[in-house]
Amino acid sequence: MVKDNDQIQIPNHKEKKMLIGVVWNCAAELKLLLSALLFLCSLITLFQFFPSSFRDLSGCASFPPPSSALVTPTPPPVHTKLEDDVLQGGLIKRNFNGYGSAAYNFILMSAYRGGGDTFAVIGLSSKPLHVFAKPTYLCQWVPHNATENHENITAPGYKILPDWGYGRVYTVVVVNCTFPFPVGHDGGGGRLLVHASIAGGGDSNLDLTDTIEALTEGPGSVNPLQLTAPPKYDYLYCGSPLYGGLSPQRVREWVAYHVKMFGENSHFVIHDAGGVHPEVMEVLRPWIEKGFVTLQDIREEERFDGYYHNQFLIVNDCLHRYRFMTKWMFFFDVDEFIFVPKKATIKTVTDSLLQYTQFTIEQRTMSNKLCYLDDSVGKIYRKWGIEKLVYRDTKRGIRRDRKYAIQPRNVFATGVHMSQNIKGKTTHKTEGKLMYYHYHGTISERREPCRQLENATEVNVAGTPYVVDTTMREAAGAVKRFELRMIGSVLQKTHQ
Repeated sequence: MVKDNDQIQIPNHKEKKMLIGVVWNCAAELKLLLSALLFLCSLITLFQFFPSSFRDLSGCASFPPPSSALVTPTPPPVHTKLEDDVLQGGLIKRNFNGYGSAAYNFILMSAYRGGGDTFAVIGLSSKPLHVFAKPTYLCQWVPHNATENHENITAPGYKILPDWGYGRVYTVVVVNCTFPFPVGHDGGGGRLLVHASIAGGGDSNLDLTDTIEALTEGPGSVNPLQLTAPPKYDYLYCGSPLYGGLSPQRVREWVAYHVKMFGENSHFVIHDAGGVHPEVMEVLRPWIEKGFVTLQDIREEERFDGYYHNQFLIVNDCLHRYRFMTKWMFFFDVDEFIFVPKKATIKTVTDSLLQYTQFTIEQRTMSNKLCYLDDSVGKIYRKWGIEKLVYRDTKRGIRRDRKYAIQPRNVFATGVHMSQNIKGKTTHKTEGKLMYYHYHGTISERREPCRQLENATEVNVAGTPYVVDTTMREAAGAVKRFELRMIGSVLQKTHQ
């Protein structure tokens, strides 16, 4: 016996007759539709075997542009391919064909006058070019009103590679152009050209030269007294590129501390490689408005693969850009704090070192996560970083990096930890005169730095001995009062 539910799933006889009738009456239309589909499928199948030039029908689907928009494309340079040759005696001479370019010959960042007869040109160049070939530079001064006697003033360019081989695809190059006599001193102005030759670049049959217009001086734009006048600042800070998610609070502490440290006749040049986000900008703005900070956007340098966001390039640009504006120039990072012991000032220290072109500064390494639990936990978290990160690494027998300061008028090129291209003497014997406290990595994290609380004055963590050093904590109160006096309470609600 069949169930009722099974019966309703079977179409009745009347519905069958209706379906057959509809199909029979529309037979001609169905044949036409099926024929069209068959033809279309056949055409698509054959279409894939046509040459590519026939398959590209994009031009058929668009209207031609108006005549004013027609631009004749520049034809690519003709490359004559060298074929293999069969020489006398059946010897087969194989040939090699080169295409494209591995890296730029020279990437100009800046050029500055360094005196009446000398200039510095700062840029990047292909690292393999300088490692495996011998590129050369020729400097040329072209006066705006050239005469027969002064229309071709040239001098060999002396290249300096200041990045200690750390470059990647690109290495930093500082080209010193020193002419046999002063140029442009008559107020007529002119152009500095640098002719950069790749000297084959590893290919002995090829020697291409690129001409770089490095600097243009308008008539009357150069005042020779600017090169000999007393500097505007006593101290100028040249910062390395800032990148990543920086902590606004750590930046706030660093700026306020060092403006107080170096005094009102100081200036700070900050280079933004992507780290000055809006909240960091809010910290810098009051000091920019006060004239203590200059912010430069250098994010474009990220196009070129150099060492550590092209750090060496940036510090060399800063050196030559401001070399006549300051008596002393300091190089260190924004997670490092310069400290001068009590009963001394930064002025008394630098005055005692005037006989040196350069001096280095010893490092005191601080833990970036250990905090001293000598107060309630709630109060610790509200303190500045330099107040609560008080554990100093006392491990012996390891080499610690140094940072440095220079008298820039006697320096031709510079580095990150010291300069090797100076005129004059260097001293490393500054222990007890000044040092810097290094809070490694704390600037690049936007969270509470205290990860581990300790209540002992000496601890050992993962084999590293630490001792409590409250030097920076004791300076924090005066820095807070200084900030309040200088810019008011605008940064009181700054977050990590």
